[in-house]
This record gives sequence, structure tokens and C-alpha cells, in this order.
Amino acid sequence: MLIEEQRCRTKAVTVCKDAGRYALLEQEAIRIRLFREADLEAIKALIDHTIDVCYSGVYPPRAVEFFKRYHARDRILTRSKAGYVPVLEHGDLLIATGALVDAEICAVFVAPGVQGRGFGKRVMQALESRAALQRTHEVHLSVSLPSRRIYERLGYEIHEEAFLDVGEGQRLDYWKATKRLA
Repeated sequence: MLIEEQRCRTKAVTVCKDAGRYALLEQEAIRIRLFREADLEAIKALIDHTIDVCYSGVYPPRAVEFFKRYHARDRILTRSKAGYVPVLEHGDLLIATGALVDAEICAVFVAPGVQGRGFGKRVMQALESRAALQRTHEVHLSVSLPSRRIYERLGYEIHEEAFLDVGEGQRLDYWKATKRLA
């Protein structure tokens, strides 16, 4: 089993890259809490690993690198200071995160070994609930190629195709989507 340990200022946080470690997660308590600065290295590792596993082969190499730069450490910290950033954890294992800044949902990532078990939906519910508490009536997000079906199942409406030119003839395709909140 491949386990990567990220040393943070106050503790070691384990990010597991093997689905076998996740077998017990459904029976044990998963808790949601706010991002702490001490989570930075573990969250960055979770995001980069998810991008490597889920975006490589779907996007060209320059787009994959763009995603990683877009979700750099300073951007994670900025989102945490400007908005709401929950994390899902199991013990010291961080398994999912997302962010809400104003009416925009961004940086939703679920560890590849636990995708399809409802953890992304749980993060999205937390983000949407926070938006509703802020009296936001509609949220927006950019939808990557691998995640379109998930967001449509959660009630997001795709309203525009978009792309970024990432150089050398490569592009990063995505969609813009919205959801009205009750």
C-alpha cells in the first residue's frame, strides 16, 4: 500500500493513495470540519493526486499542469480566508474538500480511492447550505470534463461551454454551470 505522509506544522497528516485503505471508511465516522492552515500540505497533496488520477488522459499535459498551478497553496489559503472551505476527514486522513467564495463553488476534490461513495455530495451539500445561509440564491461553478455527470445529478445546469488555451496547441475544456438554491 502506498501511503504518503505530509508533515504539517502541528501534526502529520496521512494522505493514502491506495483504495485498500479506504475499505473501512463507510463503517467508521467521517467528519466534516473547517479547513485549518495546518491542513495545507495534505489538501495540496489530495488535490494534486486527484488531478493526476482523474484528469491525466482526459486532459492534455499542459492542462493538467494548469489545474495544479490553479490550485496552488497560496490559492488554497486565499480561498480559506475569503470564503468557506470544509474538509472531510477520517481520523488523520483528509478525503475531500471544496470551497465557496461569494457565490462560486470551486476546488471540490474527493480522493480517487473513495469517489462514488457520496463524499463529494456531502461536501457539495455543505457548500450549498453555507451559500443558502449567506442568502445566496444561485451558485456557480466550472465543471471539468470528468465531473459533468456528477454535477448534473446534483441539479446543476450546464449553460455554457468554455475553454482555456494552455499553450502549445493544447486547451482545457470545461463548462460553466449554475444551480438555484431553495
